[in-house]
Amino acid sequence: MSTFKAESKNSNLTICLRVIRNAWHFYYALILVIKVVCSGFCIALLTP
Repeated sequence: MSTFKAESKNSNLTICLRVIRNAWHFYYALILVIKVVCSGFCIALLTP
């Protein structure tokens, strides 16, 4: 019974870490997209 609880806890920890890692990738991808869109918008504003 105790080994099942330990395995369940490790499994939940692994899933949690995977979600956090995916969240970081999503965050950096979102920042990159925002930078690209803003730089394109600024260039369009500066172009006569």
